Amino acid sequence: MTYSGAVKVGGPADVHELTGLMISKVAVGPMDNNAYLLRCRATGEQLLIDAAAEPGTLLQLIGRDSVASVVTTHRHGDHWQALAEVVAATGARTQAGRYDAEGIPVPTDVLLDDGDTVRVGRVELTVLHLVGHTPGSIALVYDDPHGHPHVFTGDCLFPGGVGNTHQDPDAFAQLLGDVETKIFAALPDETWVYPGHGDDTTLGAERPHLAAWRERGW
Repeated sequence: MTYSGAVKVGGPADVHELTGLMISKVAVGPMDNNAYLLRCRATGEQLLIDAAAEPGTLLQLIGRDSVASVVTTHRHGDHWQALAEVVAATGARTQAGRYDAEGIPVPTDVLLDDGDTVRVGRVELTVLHLVGHTPGSIALVYDDPHGHPHVFTGDCLFPGGVGNTHQDPDAFAQLLGDVETKIFAALPDETWVYPGHGDDTTLGAERPHLAAWRERGW
């Protein structure tokens, strides 16, 4: 079936099958958080992005092959409610942005900085540090050698705008600037965007609206 990225809490995962990577997206919890399970097709190793809520749902998604690591995109509580349970059940290594790790109550094994590489099997993802939503928010980019890039943006980029900066003009300017420089300027329109909540999008769908976002200030 064709991947759409449209998922609902209590509903099935949607699976994006790439040549080297399988991406399973599921919605969990009262804030409709997205969690993404990445599976290297060559080795079977798995990585989870945001153990947001509903540990039973996430562990069922992970399955018998377990998960090698869990990456938390940022410190906000709705993105780590199931982290302790998932780590206890799987022994997964925890990873998070260096400047948000102190706000995550589960100890972070690997502190991530801008430009670092996160690996799942033979697949490599590049870390982008994006400031504004939180001090240490990160996005992960998979530059698919068999197709277009894919970027997991946490709460920094959604269809229709950047993440919430709580009416702080400096934080908004920082976040939009980072998103423009590190994502839009670096990646092509075909890049698929997987946000922390809601539906997916592409950079091409959002790029024409950047000036309007800057003008409106959120």
